[in-house]
Amino acid sequence: MKKKAAPEITNRRATFEYAFVSKHEAGIALLGTEIKSYRAGHVNLSDAYCLFEKGELYIHNLYIAEYENGTYSNHIPRRLRKLLMRRKELNKLERKASEKGFTIIPYRVYLSERGFVKVEIALAQGKKSYDKRDSIREKDNKRELDRLNKIKL
Repeated sequence: MKKKAAPEITNRRATFEYAFVSKHEAGIALLGTEIKSYRAGHVNLSDAYCLFEKGELYIHNLYIAEYENGTYSNHIPRRLRKLLMRRKELNKLERKASEKGFTIIPYRVYLSERGFVKVEIALAQGKKSYDKRDSIREKDNKRELDRLNKIKL
């Protein structure tokens, strides 16, 4: 019997709202019921963001639904979760994020080969409305090209 692969959750809205400067991989401190809920696919990244507090990076507003078979020890769905990264990398990221216009957003949550839940965070800069229009135009052009290529074949 094959094991069902854990889902890879991405924040697709983030690529539309932000221009990514760099991407980083971080571990995340989770409770047992949160892992089980993640494996069931009950995670939402849409409102999540990252902030530094006392030199540590925390992810805010990451929604992991309560585990349906959990008991009194079930977790709080939108609790503060610590991201695990090396100190050197954290310091570099904190310096960059403190500059005006930069923010850190979680882009993707996935399971590593070793079975750990990882978060791909991005140092991002907000797009202006004309940048968003350009990305919509690019996406429409790409779709039209694909459609034309499909007809030719």
